[in-house]
Amino acid sequence: MAPPRPLRVVLIGYGFAGRVFHAPLIQAVPGLSLDFVASRDATKVHADIPGVEVLADPMSAATDPRADLVVIASPNDSHVPLARAALQAGRNVVVDKPFALSLADARELAALAAAKGRLLSVFQNRRWDSDFLAVRRAVEDGLIGEPMHLESRMERYRPQVRDRWREAAGPGGGVLWDLAPHLVDQAMQLLGRPDSVYADVAAQRSDAQTDDWAHLVLAFGRRRAVLQIGMLAAGGGARFLVHGTRGTIVKAMPDPQEAQLLAGVRPGDAEWGQDSDELLVLAADEPARRVPAPRGDQSRYYAAVCEALRGRGDNPVAPAQAVAVMAVLEAAVISAREGRAMAPDFDVAEPGTGAWES
Repeated sequence: MAPPRPLRVVLIGYGFAGRVFHAPLIQAVPGLSLDFVASRDATKVHADIPGVEVLADPMSAATDPRADLVVIASPNDSHVPLARAALQAGRNVVVDKPFALSLADARELAALAAAKGRLLSVFQNRRWDSDFLAVRRAVEDGLIGEPMHLESRMERYRPQVRDRWREAAGPGGGVLWDLAPHLVDQAMQLLGRPDSVYADVAAQRSDAQTDDWAHLVLAFGRRRAVLQIGMLAAGGGARFLVHGTRGTIVKAMPDPQEAQLLAGVRPGDAEWGQDSDELLVLAADEPARRVPAPRGDQSRYYAAVCEALRGRGDNPVAPAQAVAVMAVLEAAVISAREGRAMAPDFDVAEPGTGAWES
């Protein structure tokens, strides 16, 4: 029997996320075929993907009947209208994070996907980072007992504000929308649903137009997760630090895949996802030891999407999980505005996603 034809993918958006992450990761999966890209710059697209068909109108791309899967990697404030149109047209959809800019919109999309019987998934690629995989394995293996305090950082040194929508004032701009979805999703994968969220944001660079620093504290009963984002960090804290009832784990350096993708390394290359920075385990009454980090591979997200579309596996980031993350982000937005901790508006049908429930 001949293998099934590859699923045809339309990628909407060929900026940083589309070009650096989505396109090469999609192309790494044998069961997917990147046949269409929606972009206003066909020359840029064809320089990287010569044979692809470039579509000028993103809304037409979202509803193109030739596509088996629509991937939305456009500016954050366009995610909901494009996803809504694609689902209404009967397309399967992957949305880059953030899923939406409001909890109500996220729930609407999840309900629409269920009503249409279509796959809807959110691109939480950082679940397949080497740093997170190392921490998750150590927690699941019980190396430090029950995790009680998590610190997770995404900090860079970028003192100059870039001329791009991610750093501009307006809906969906700023690090709370750009990077916090990764950290919140990872914290929930480890600890479950938080009881409350406290958030503080600031614009620290002199010419910043929106928040470029964010600090979130998530409470899970007695446990806490401290999430830190900044653009003026030339050095400092570890990527992950977790204190547990029997010890501590430290992952100093971040996963290398973003840097590798920017340098032209691709999934399947010998060095892809290899992380030489070992996890430090400081267990009580035991000598400190180092544990190798597993190889990261963000293309596993799209491989899982492909398997789900073939009916051979589960959606790697189901709508209920994405909506739960959105509930935390919306609580963070309100908390930062009002200066007080907020309880996320979870629904009983949106379960916690971690092993350690509050």
